[in-house]
Amino acid sequence: MRTAREGAPRRQPAREPAARTYARALPVVPVRARGLTIEGADGRRYLDCVSGAGTLALGHNHPVVLEAIRRVLDSGAPLQVTDLTTPVEDAFVTELLRTLPTGLADHARVRFCGPSGADPVAHAVALVRAATGRTRVIASTDARPGTTDADHGAASVLEDLRPGEEPPAGLILEPVRSEDGVLPAPDDWVRRMRSSTAARAVPLIVDETGTGVGRTGAYWAVEHSGVTPDVLVLSGAIGGSLPLAAIVHRDDLYDRDAPRAGEPGAGAFRGNQLALAAGAATLAHVREHRLAEHAAALGGRMLTRLRSLAGEFACVGEVRGRGLMAGVELVAPDDGPDDRAHGARSGPCAELAAAVRRECLRRGLIVDVTGPRANVVRLLPPLIVTEEQMSAVLDRLADAVQAVDRRPGDPAGLREDRAPR
Repeated sequence: MRTAREGAPRRQPAREPAARTYARALPVVPVRARGLTIEGADGRRYLDCVSGAGTLALGHNHPVVLEAIRRVLDSGAPLQVTDLTTPVEDAFVTELLRTLPTGLADHARVRFCGPSGADPVAHAVALVRAATGRTRVIASTDARPGTTDADHGAASVLEDLRPGEEPPAGLILEPVRSEDGVLPAPDDWVRRMRSSTAARAVPLIVDETGTGVGRTGAYWAVEHSGVTPDVLVLSGAIGGSLPLAAIVHRDDLYDRDAPRAGEPGAGAFRGNQLALAAGAATLAHVREHRLAEHAAALGGRMLTRLRSLAGEFACVGEVRGRGLMAGVELVAPDDGPDDRAHGARSGPCAELAAAVRRECLRRGLIVDVTGPRANVVRLLPPLIVTEEQMSAVLDRLADAVQAVDRRPGDPAGLREDRAPR
């Protein structure tokens, strides 16, 4: 059995497409996992700071999640009943409502849909179109939030309407654009978007797929700004490690009883009982154990340590993040004489980011690479990470950065001869 497991990375390229980037970049065959730790088929142990792309709020195989799943399995209840009301579904909705931002919880409706991240977005868009009778939905993803371009882009669509021009059906934003290189939206910018949408009766949709359930240091990232959205898009961590997605919206938005022409189907897998049970257990555990506050405190120390790397290594550019979500930008140093004197940095470098990920893996640390130029090393440790574990993560990352750092003018390129500290 062990030989078969260890041969899996060799067989994967011939069986599956190159688009499966995780398998290509991280040649680990997980066979056991608990909390922050994964054990590979080769017997090596790794600290996992990818956390299922952030979906594992409590890490791998948390006892409260396993117990919730076992209870459903042992009960004999059906495992898949689309979205029929069941005791498990009722318990999930009850817990979800307890966690919602102030101003939304007392006027909320919960709607389940297919479990992929795209499904709740499609349903949110369909909802606001039906509620307003309008069709155009704008997204604040054309520029980095808080920059002049972003302020002008999203806000101008709302504020520069010509007389008689119809406003959009909705505006959708992400509190942190994780896949775009971990770009947190400034709180004052989010408040401006809320003010602009409210003044024009445009529903505000907040996508919490990657940021919800305590990840950023608040239970829902939009709470940092004090803003109450009209629609929340939920996926990722709400399923407690299993696929689950839903939207939560104000009850005065138009609520359809059946899909209409052109609207997305709800999907067959919108009532998975194991995911609902695991999700309810996760939501409750995060709330009861104040893990969002833990993420805020420990995440702040993580970002401080990561930002110190920019002063120590020429290849580290900007460090961004919020709570236990961080992105370290890798840049190629300039080689001109003036640049060498001042340690200047040039543009994004995907090669360096990939090299850091490889060096991290050598040291038993799993990290991600993200951003449109694939030059941002992303850390998404689970909310249950301890101070000691975080220190180990940051030490290994610093060693990996040191191994690939190239000072301006260094003709050797990426330094492969540097041993771990």
